[in-house]
Amino acid sequence: MGFKIGAGANAPPFIVMDVIAAANAALRALPAGAPGIIRMEVGQPGTGAPEAARRAAQRALASGDPLGYTEALGLPELRARIAAHYQDWYGLALSPARIAVTLGASGAFPLAFLAAFDRGDRVALAAPFYPPYVNILTALGLVPVILETDADTRFQPSLAQLERLDPAPDGLILASPSNPAGAMLHPEELARLASWCESAGVRLISDEIYHGLNYTAALASAAAVSPHAIVINSFSKYFSMTGWRIGWMVLPAELIRPVECLAQNFFISAPHLSQIAAIAAFDAHAELAGNVARYRRSRDLLRDTLPEAGFTRLGPAEGAFYFYVELPEELGPSPAFCTRMLAETGIAATPGVDFDHRRGKRFMRLSYCGPEADMARATERLIAWHRRGGLGGR
Repeated sequence: MGFKIGAGANAPPFIVMDVIAAANAALRALPAGAPGIIRMEVGQPGTGAPEAARRAAQRALASGDPLGYTEALGLPELRARIAAHYQDWYGLALSPARIAVTLGASGAFPLAFLAAFDRGDRVALAAPFYPPYVNILTALGLVPVILETDADTRFQPSLAQLERLDPAPDGLILASPSNPAGAMLHPEELARLASWCESAGVRLISDEIYHGLNYTAALASAAAVSPHAIVINSFSKYFSMTGWRIGWMVLPAELIRPVECLAQNFFISAPHLSQIAAIAAFDAHAELAGNVARYRRSRDLLRDTLPEAGFTRLGPAEGAFYFYVELPEELGPSPAFCTRMLAETGIAATPGVDFDHRRGKRFMRLSYCGPEADMARATERLIAWHRRGGLGGR
């Protein structure tokens, strides 16, 4: 007699994690003295947590404080500091009561989906998309409604696409800047989409994890244009604190208590030490601005040199730290191409099938948040590979 396996066990993999494993294996197999692997497959900032955050954590550890559970929605001091951040960056007065501290943005998505939707509800989102959106929705019994976008729409959904949906979805996920295309919704575009959600009774979930990493357009938060939106952010990207597993949500009033109850049962609280470090991270904007300047230089270098390496169709890269690259048709499907590129150039990239199940085989994502020197070496390797005819075979 066999044992039942739950439907959640059928969740697709987050392919970039498999690419990380392949890159690690390639690194271990390198002979001594061989050129290293250049990591462009994952959004892992090349810098660690800001110095102020590290020092705050060191002081907390040295104090002998047991650093036990906090309230499920987070330390009051951190919630207040996050609320102040919205005043500083967006001119928006938020009550700290609307802030929920989470286990990164990744821990926020299940809380948001469970609090806002019922099993069988339909949630719209643009493709290409951050893979866990669809994987988590599906595992929870929700129905993703895919809105196909392309370079002509800057890889963002349009109001016309939403208006054509019949019936209207129960929810809409927006991401600006987006992963994988680095595409932004400009303030007036976000306002129009949020207004449609309000009038149609569609719950808006705005992924703003890459706020602060914008190069050509102004930032806008859904919290400023919709009182019923759920805003998700994290200390992982702009604040360069991926491994600290600390993020937050801005909640509409009606979802504060439901999210609190879910958080109590799911993870009790975010790590106390990480919350202390996060408070101090808000005092590190000068250091973080240096990180953003580095990403901008790497972005500009890749934008100028990738065409010389044979990659001429690039996503907008207005923000975040990714290029979504359309591959020439003769290069074949992106999974096989990325495997070959890793083997022949030592550059790890993520195939587009992770972000768009139907059209992603024509794309790959390159992350440029690693060390600047690595990004320069990557362009040299890719140009040399192209000149040797490396892009020519399947």
